Amino acid sequence: MNEKEYLTVSSLTKYIKYKFDIDNNLKNVFLKGEISNFKAHSTGHMYFSLKDEKSKINAIMFNFNAKKLNFKPQEGSKVLVVGKISVFEQTGAYQIYIDDMKEDGIGNLYVAFEKLKQDLQKEGLFDPKHKKPIPVFPKRVGVVTAPTGAAIRDILSTIKRRCNKTEVIVFPSLVQGENAKEDIVRNIKLAENYNLDVLIVGRGGGSIEDLWPFNEEIVARAIFECSIPVISGTGHEVDFTIADFVADYRAETPTGAAEKAVPNLKDMINYFDQFKIRLNESMNKKIEHKKLKLENIKNSYVIKNPMMIIENKIQKLDIVNEKIITLLNQKMEKTINTFINLSQKVLYLSPYNKLNNYNVKLQNLNEKINLISNQIIKNNINKVNNIKQKIEYLNPINKIEKYKKELKNYNDNLNKNINHILLIKQNKFKIILEKIEILNPIAILGRGYSITKKDNKVLNSVHNIKVNDELNVKLKDGNVLVNVKEINGE
Repeated sequence: MNEKEYLTVSSLTKYIKYKFDIDNNLKNVFLKGEISNFKAHSTGHMYFSLKDEKSKINAIMFNFNAKKLNFKPQEGSKVLVVGKISVFEQTGAYQIYIDDMKEDGIGNLYVAFEKLKQDLQKEGLFDPKHKKPIPVFPKRVGVVTAPTGAAIRDILSTIKRRCNKTEVIVFPSLVQGENAKEDIVRNIKLAENYNLDVLIVGRGGGSIEDLWPFNEEIVARAIFECSIPVISGTGHEVDFTIADFVADYRAETPTGAAEKAVPNLKDMINYFDQFKIRLNESMNKKIEHKKLKLENIKNSYVIKNPMMIIENKIQKLDIVNEKIITLLNQKMEKTINTFINLSQKVLYLSPYNKLNNYNVKLQNLNEKINLISNQIIKNNINKVNNIKQKIEYLNPINKIEKYKKELKNYNDNLNKNINHILLIKQNKFKIILEKIEILNPIAILGRGYSITKKDNKVLNSVHNIKVNDELNVKLKDGNVLVNVKEINGE
């Protein structure tokens, strides 16, 4: 065999790696097993083996994927991994390069989750073009969640704190268990009848089994088909459900969903204050600009020296007239001299019997000369008149009057628009101040109410008070320090 036909080890390894890398079945492998020989490198990379009762495979998870883990892998951990199979050329060993890893115990659910996610993504249910915008100032917000628990308390307290003028309608729903998915779908469809601006769908945290109703296909399609903008607020920050991908907006927590659903009233007030400042600055800049423009017009050469321009035009007109008259006289004198010379030649050279004919011709020529002269004079007079008309049209006094009228109309319209804008902004600001005054808890004190605090915390229940506690009671016109002698609950 020819020595050239032998392969190097590197060539063979590269070929085997190539075969692995082009195999679609090895590009997205779902694998479960037990971690052994675990080593966490200082760079953040993780090196270990996955094994079962009969086999094992080397595995590596690079730091950029390892940072996403919500648990700490260790020796003996049973895990579910997703990755690709390839060959490490230096050792010639095949291994799995892991993109994602979860603790085992949820294997079937996780596989079902990934399959449904891929199917719905291919169908286009996650496409951003289908996402409806979340309104900035909703009047009515719906909430599909359990009627008890931390999630509904967080949502209601957050909305009340940020914008207590927003109406909230709760659609109590099962969010866990076998029948939860049908109940969630029923409440989403029910919410369509309540003229809502935005709908929050979600629950608090839990295991993947607890959150599974929000991974059901019928729930995903109900959210996708809902005509109301939907905010998904399910679980904790690290939890993802199919509902999150289909919803118009995914919040990390139920509290985050409430914050996205309604604006912060204090932020709105600050926004209008800043808008008022910017409006005043803009109007002042425009007024200063117009004043500067008016001053430039007043100081212009045309306004200050109008007669100088007229005098220059008159002087130019006199010069043109003199040139016309001089040119006309020169042409007439030249023409007359020419005919006189011609007549003399005729008299000198012609016989007597032709003298009368030449006299007749000379007379005709004289008449033509007079006609041409009159026409030249008339044309030049017309030119002079046209020049006078142009001078009158360009008279700066007429333009000054026109500019004065335009400037007056512009100032009138500017003042009218400024007053109209100020009136609108003053009315809006007055409405906002009235709303703030209504929401101001201090104003309530004037009607006989008081605010009781213990250790600088507002009390809302006798259960937070003990006998001999010192309390601070705030009234309309001051504070009172009291000592608790007796407590009577209701």
